Amino acid sequence: MPILSTPSNDKNHFRSQKLPRLATSQALLSIAIASILSTTAVAAENDVTQTTDEQSLDKQSLDEQAALPSTTLDTIVVRAARDELVQAPGLSVIGEEAIEKASLSNDISEIVRKMPGVNLSGSSTSGQRGNQRQIDLRGMGPNNTLILIDGRPVTSRNAVRPGRGSEQDTRGDSQWVPPSAIDRIEVLRGPAAARYGSGSMGGVVNIITKSPDKKEFSVTGHYEMPESDLEGKNWRTNINMAGPLSDKLSFRTTLGYHESEGDDPYINADDAQVVDGRGGPSASVAAGREGVENIDARQLFEYAMDAMNTVGFEVNYSNQSNRWAGDSQFQTVNDDLVNALAGQETNKMERYGAALTHRGDYENTSSNSYLEYTRTINERLNEGNAGRYEGEISQPEGEAEYNWTKVTYDTLNAKSEWDVYFDRHTVTAGAEFRGEQLDNPLVSTLTFDEGFDFGETVADPSKRDAKTESYLVGAYLEDNYQITPDWYITPGLRFDYHDQAGSNWSPSLNTTWNFSPDWSVKAGASRAFKAPSLYQLDPNYIYYTRSNGCPASVPTDQRGCYVLGNPELDHETSWNKELTFAYKDDTGLNAGLTYYRNDYDNRIGAGVERVGVVGVIADGIAADRSVFQWENQGEAIIEGLEGFVKVPVTDTVTWSTNMTGNIRSERKDNGEPLSLIPKYTMNSNVDWDITPRWNTNLGVSYYGPIEAPEISVTTGDALSTPKLDRKPYAIANVSTRYDLTDDITIGAGVKNLFDKQIKREGTTTNAGARTYNEPGRYYLFDVSVNF
Repeated sequence: MPILSTPSNDKNHFRSQKLPRLATSQALLSIAIASILSTTAVAAENDVTQTTDEQSLDKQSLDEQAALPSTTLDTIVVRAARDELVQAPGLSVIGEEAIEKASLSNDISEIVRKMPGVNLSGSSTSGQRGNQRQIDLRGMGPNNTLILIDGRPVTSRNAVRPGRGSEQDTRGDSQWVPPSAIDRIEVLRGPAAARYGSGSMGGVVNIITKSPDKKEFSVTGHYEMPESDLEGKNWRTNINMAGPLSDKLSFRTTLGYHESEGDDPYINADDAQVVDGRGGPSASVAAGREGVENIDARQLFEYAMDAMNTVGFEVNYSNQSNRWAGDSQFQTVNDDLVNALAGQETNKMERYGAALTHRGDYENTSSNSYLEYTRTINERLNEGNAGRYEGEISQPEGEAEYNWTKVTYDTLNAKSEWDVYFDRHTVTAGAEFRGEQLDNPLVSTLTFDEGFDFGETVADPSKRDAKTESYLVGAYLEDNYQITPDWYITPGLRFDYHDQAGSNWSPSLNTTWNFSPDWSVKAGASRAFKAPSLYQLDPNYIYYTRSNGCPASVPTDQRGCYVLGNPELDHETSWNKELTFAYKDDTGLNAGLTYYRNDYDNRIGAGVERVGVVGVIADGIAADRSVFQWENQGEAIIEGLEGFVKVPVTDTVTWSTNMTGNIRSERKDNGEPLSLIPKYTMNSNVDWDITPRWNTNLGVSYYGPIEAPEISVTTGDALSTPKLDRKPYAIANVSTRYDLTDDITIGAGVKNLFDKQIKREGTTTNAGARTYNEPGRYYLFDVSVNF
C-alpha cells in the first residue's frame, strides 16, 4: 500500500545489487504504472499527474527523477517504495492541472467528491448542522477520513464539540491550503490506508503543496456570482512565490484570501416541513449555507545540507471566520438572532504552527522525518449546552453584549519513516507520536442538581479541570516483496498504544498480480482503527435534557437525562477488504472495477441505554435522574462497488466516467445507515483541448436517492416524522480556459448549468435525508498571472 515519501527518493526504489538493475526497475515500474492508471478515478475535472504517465516515466532517467520537484516531507503516491502503489486499488490522484480546471471556490472537497468512493456528508445522520458537509470516504463518515497536509495529520476539527448525535459545527479540515498552492491531492481508500494509523478507517486525503525549489511568482484570482439573490457570492486571490535563494537554500511563500457570503437565512422557507412543536404545528425553517472568510499564510525554507540530507522549516497561519446564516443545532431559524447577527462573525477557527523536517537519501536507504506543533483556537459566541437550547447562540439580557467562549486545541506530532532497498523487496519501518491537549471551559459550566454523584464526573463546576490530554505512539513494519516479475505481496503490521484507550494491532496483507499484458487483479485486507476523541473521553463533557433528548424507555419520573463522556472507551476498529480487476491497453483505454467491504466494530456514539439512575434534590424536592455515557455501540457493515472507464476518443478529446454503488451501509443493532450518502453516484466528464492554448471541459455528476433514517440517532427511538428520502438529481458544470500568453491564463464557466437547486427541508430528523442545500447556478471567472 502507498507510503508517505517524496519524489526526491524515486531513484532509491530501483536499487539492486544482485539482479540486473534495468530489468528490475522496469518490472517494478510497469506494475506501479498499471496500478496508478487502473485505480485513479478520472472524474469531472480529474487529470492524473504526470508521475503516473507510463511513457514519460519510461523515458526519465534516474538523474531526471532525482531532479523532480520535491514536496514537503511525505506523500502518499509512493516514491520511497513505489511498489507499494501496486497494493492500492483505491487510489485517486488529482493533479495541479485538474485543480486549476476545476475552478474551486476554496475547499478541495469540491473536486475530491468527484472521485470514486467519495461523497460529502454531515458528521451525523441527525440532520443537524446539515450544511456542514465534509469528505466521506466509502460511507464511513467524515470522522473516519484522515486529512494530511504534506503527509502530516490535520485534526483541527477536534477542537469543536460533538453534539449528542455526533454532529459538529465545523467545516472539517479540507480548506486550510489555498488551491493555487497545491501540487496534487491523493485520495487513498480501503486497506492500503490502514498503515496511516488512527482516523484512517475510511481512507486518507493527502494535500501535497508545491515544491520550494521550483521557481514561481504567480497571482491568481477567482470570482463566483450566483444567479439567485438568495445565495452568496464569493471570491479569492492567492499569491505564490518560490525558488532557490542559493545553491542549497530554497523557499516557498503562500498567501491566500477567500471570502464567501452566506445564504439568506430564509432560503429554505418555502420548502420547510410542518411539524408539531411546543406551540402546535409550525414550519421548521432550516437555515442555508453560512459564508466564510479564509486567511492563509505559509512560509517554508528547505536547506540541502549535502547530496544526501535536506532539512526544512515551515511556519503557517490560517484563520477561518464564519458569516452566520441563521443555523443552530436543533431549532428553526430564530428571528431575533437573525436580525441581530445575520452575516456577522459568530465563530472563528485560528490554526497556526511550525514544523521541522528531514529527508534523507542514502546508498540503499531513504528516510522522511518531521516534528510539528500546531495550535487551533476555536472561538464562538456562547451557545446553550443543555436541552432544546443546546447549540443555539445565547442571547444576552438587556443591553449586554454577546459573550465568546474560547477553546484551545494543541497537537504535537512526530514521525520518522525509513525505507531499506534489497534485491526483490523494500522494507519500510516507521514510528509515530501524536499528542493532543484540549482546554475547553465549556465542559465546566453545567451545574448538576444537588447530590449528583456518578463515576469520575465532578459535580461542582468550579472544581472541574477544563484541560484534557492524551497521547498515542505507534510503530509499523511492511515488506514489499516481488515474488515474480508479475506478482507482488505486501504484508504489514502496525502497533499503536493510546494512554487511555489502550493498545491496537493493525495487520495487513495486499497483493497484485498482472496475469496478462493488459489485465491485473489486486486484493487486500487490513484492520484499521480510530482512537476516541478528547471530548468523548472526558467525564466532564456533559449533555443534559429533560424531555425530547431522553429515550422513550426512560420513565417520566426519572427524567432528565445526562450524557457524560466516558474514559473507559475502546478504539473503533474496522476490517477492510477489497478486490479489484483492472484493464489497460496500448490505445489508452483504461477501466477497472472494485468491490469493497468494511466490517466496522466498536463505533463510538452517545449512549441510548442507561448506565445508572442518580438520586438528586431538585428545587428542594427529591428526584431521580437517568445517566447515559458515550459508548462503543457494536458492529456495522459497509460494502459497495467502485468502477471507472477512461476512453481517449481522439488525440484531443478524452471521455471518462466513474461510479460508486453503495450496496449496504447498516448498523447491526438497529439497521440504520452510518452516514447519509447516495445509493449510487456517477461522475462523467469530457475534456477537449480545442487548441494547444484553449481547453474546455464538461462534467455531469448524478447522485442517486438517499434514504432517510427511521430511528433517532440521539434517543434510539423510532421516528414519527415523515420518511423524507432525497430524490436523485444531477449537477452539470462547464468551463473553459485560454492561455492569452505563456504567463497569463483566463477562464470562465458555469457551475450547476441547469440550475438544479436542492433545498434543506428541516432542522433535525424532521428533514429525513433532505438535510443540506445544493447551490443553484453560479457564473465563475478566473485569471492567473505568472511573473
